Amino acid sequence: MQIESPVSHRELQRVCLSPDLAVVGGGLSGACCAITAARAGLKVVLVQDRPVLGGNASSEVRLWILGATSHMGNNNRWAREGGVIDELLVENTYRNREGNPYILDTILLEKVVAEPNITLLLNTAVFELTKGEDDTIKSVRAFCSQNSTRYEISAPLFCDASGDGVVGFMAGAAFRMGAEAKDEFGEKFAPSKEYGELLGHSLYFYSKDAGRPVKFTPPAYALKDITKIPRYRSFNAKDFGCRLWWVEYGGRLDTVHATEDIKWELWRVIYGVWNHIKNSGQFPEAENLTLEWVGTIPGKRESRRFEGDYILRQQDVVEQRAHEDAVAFGGWSIDLHPADGVFSEKPGCNQWHAKGVYQIPYRTLYSRNIPNLFLAGRIISATHVAFGSSRVMATCAHIGQAVGLAAAECRRAGVAPRALTEPARMRQLQRALLRTGQHIPGLRLQDAEDLAPRATLSASSEFKLGALAPDGPLVKLTDGWAMMLPVHAGTSLNLTLLADVAAAADLRVELRQSDRADNHTPNVTLETIRLPLQPGASQPLRLPFRHVFTDERYAFVCFFGNGDISLRCTEQRLTGVLSLCHTVNLAVAKSAVQQPTEDIGVDTFEFWQPKRRPAGHNLALALAQPLECFGAANVVNGVARPTTQPNAWVADLADERPALTLRWSQPQTIARVELMFDTDYDHPMESVLWGHPEDRMPFCVPAYRVLDEAGNVLASATGHYQTRASLVLPQPVKTSALRIELERPAAHIPAALFEVRCYASA
Repeated sequence: MQIESPVSHRELQRVCLSPDLAVVGGGLSGACCAITAARAGLKVVLVQDRPVLGGNASSEVRLWILGATSHMGNNNRWAREGGVIDELLVENTYRNREGNPYILDTILLEKVVAEPNITLLLNTAVFELTKGEDDTIKSVRAFCSQNSTRYEISAPLFCDASGDGVVGFMAGAAFRMGAEAKDEFGEKFAPSKEYGELLGHSLYFYSKDAGRPVKFTPPAYALKDITKIPRYRSFNAKDFGCRLWWVEYGGRLDTVHATEDIKWELWRVIYGVWNHIKNSGQFPEAENLTLEWVGTIPGKRESRRFEGDYILRQQDVVEQRAHEDAVAFGGWSIDLHPADGVFSEKPGCNQWHAKGVYQIPYRTLYSRNIPNLFLAGRIISATHVAFGSSRVMATCAHIGQAVGLAAAECRRAGVAPRALTEPARMRQLQRALLRTGQHIPGLRLQDAEDLAPRATLSASSEFKLGALAPDGPLVKLTDGWAMMLPVHAGTSLNLTLLADVAAAADLRVELRQSDRADNHTPNVTLETIRLPLQPGASQPLRLPFRHVFTDERYAFVCFFGNGDISLRCTEQRLTGVLSLCHTVNLAVAKSAVQQPTEDIGVDTFEFWQPKRRPAGHNLALALAQPLECFGAANVVNGVARPTTQPNAWVADLADERPALTLRWSQPQTIARVELMFDTDYDHPMESVLWGHPEDRMPFCVPAYRVLDEAGNVLASATGHYQTRASLVLPQPVKTSALRIELERPAAHIPAALFEVRCYASA
């Protein structure tokens, strides 16, 4: 029993913490930043003002995680973000391919609390800070409502990943809010004030079938006149959750301080919409439906954007400009919304894509005037237009990972964030990021500590793409179809496919490439073959193209016909090879061709996208000269995903015991082995609601073993499904050879491995 006598006042419990890095904000950017920094050896405090992690991805908001893959609706092939966010998405797909948001919560929490270097403070809001004379932040103060504790967190480095930039705001960091005029940065897509300067917030709802009739009486504050929503006819009894992303409001208000007012207006809309669905009589199929969940925390899109030493702009996105300090990448469309949101007469979004992914420079990830403040997530240094692309969660997470390792490099060198822009330090940071699986377009890992490039490599077999068996379904050419094939300088394509023809028809076949070798937009036609076809089954289509390629890239063999022509497909699937369809993905585009009606600074081009599995079969084909792009040397070329080439060692399809051997002329001490597998970087892995055809990606080997030259097993795994395996050996071994044995994923899918690295220290 505790008895306290009256006193004049009492102080709240106070806890002082002194980490190397304080991360404020537990959305994906903050969580990935904290995990990355902790794994690099920093002591981290992660402060989150909500009871769960994930921000807009959490069960509190329930927006799917997306980035450069864009629902597979653009031309960014193999563009899923790498590193920690990839680890999270692969894990979520494995455990939770149905998209339960509560399972995602557990995965995020599990990954954070598994790191002993992270102190996690949930339900804890930062409300005050102190600064030093040099304008650096000395400490922040935060309060946890659940344990009635006040925290004081002092650190040499801070990362603001709070979404609204609470730390940067209180610290006096330069920021912007709203849209820039067209002439400030020469951005032709900059919106007018009529369209609006801010994106609004969204709330979602879930419904479920109760198995019996359910009545609904709306609250008094529900929107009564549904026709005030111009798109009200779009509502139905089937769509729920973030498929209703366009239920948005607040773009003409202060999206920081008016958030509660915005939330109430969104509640009015949601309950008014549900009243319309349940009680208008237009949706008899809704009789047994009930509201299962309605959001209470608005999903925010835009508020403050803080200024760094560089401001990302439209031209960086569209022109895919190169930056010496690139540390991350984006690839979502420039996606701006009308400020009036759900009450606007305009379309819910205005999306314009680039032809490929773009680099994000490090100079956008720290404050230009607060020396020890990093920026992560949607508040990085960007114009309103560029923010329209960089704001999505997987991109924000990728940015957070870059900040996490940048903080580790700063602590190691004893410098402030800006100092890492010095070329030698930047190369060190980029190398550290690539080591962790962070993809940076245009960069290859060159790692002097890696022993693997010094070895002689040999493989039990190497795949040669000479044929893909005609054992799959037929696909009608009601849309254009294409095969992406990797070519080298000196390659010419002479191939044969099989067609079924129902009626006499003409077939046009174009050999194409992208205007940039590292893009996958087939906008340059190199050669055209026209074939008049007569009715008949399994007709061979011989395509002896004369064009000789001059560099390493992907070629596109594009077929245009009509529904009377069908091409035979194959059941074989292969790392780094895809079939594409020239069609529209209405989730992210309005047409199969992006064609602005005026000069807004974006390009006109066609969309060519894969179909999601179980569809998306490759076209069956035979090549007169096999393509030899899958050799063992690829595992040490410094690129761990398909880009201009597959960049993978792929075993022969008939190889039932695929193995790769690294052999050195002298014994090497090996303490750690890094392996990178194919978890299909083209698959978006939306985290909620969408659902996925598999829990384990079909290209990923399900088991592997690593052996020394004497045949001793140093490491092994079964039931494997992750992209990256970091194998720290119980004791360093001295050996002249390593043998990596893989299990073939399936009879129609050969084993593949992107990368092998070996280190003398753990």
